Amino acid sequence: MTIETIIAIVALAAGTVWTPGPNNAMLASSGARFGFRATLPHAMGVAVGFPVMCFVMALGLGQVFEAQPLIGEILRWIGAALLLRIAWKTLNAKPPGTDQGAAKPWTFLQASAFQWINPKAWVMAVSMISQFVTGVDPVREAALVAGIYLLVGLTSANGWAGFGAALQRFLSTRGRMLAFNAVMAGLIVLTVVGLIFADLRPGA
Repeated sequence: MTIETIIAIVALAAGTVWTPGPNNAMLASSGARFGFRATLPHAMGVAVGFPVMCFVMALGLGQVFEAQPLIGEILRWIGAALLLRIAWKTLNAKPPGTDQGAAKPWTFLQASAFQWINPKAWVMAVSMISQFVTGVDPVREAALVAGIYLLVGLTSANGWAGFGAALQRFLSTRGRMLAFNAVMAGLIVLTVVGLIFADLRPGA
């Protein structure tokens, strides 16, 4: 790849991973509820999980979904149902410092696995692969795209978790926390709406 292409990938990666979506809304919510340190495994799971997904997709898994569209449809609706459940739990989260009950921040493995049913992650992966992975040197191209997403994703995941953690004191009242939860839950619901109309086929 040329330097110009690499710069384009970095710019696209930054634009996609920093914009609001399920991962970022969940990280901000977790940071606000549990603090930055407790949310760090969640952030690292997002930052590492998506590049791994991108790498596997670029090596040919995307062609499987193109040949078997039913698999993509199943994942689409499973993802939608899970995101709506997450949005509901986010909306009803308690203010920082109050009794969280059985609530715990996500683990590294949970966050990594979530990328495979996260609709925004699928759209990002399909878009990136269709534009920048030519198949001339698939392993090298896939590794480069995944590596860029890993580096940029580390800034985004930790940034959103830190943003939520920075608001902990401000969100100590129930009214402020409810408003914050409503915004985060709304971002997740908007993703579900986009998921319903999105075309996740490679090259679409």
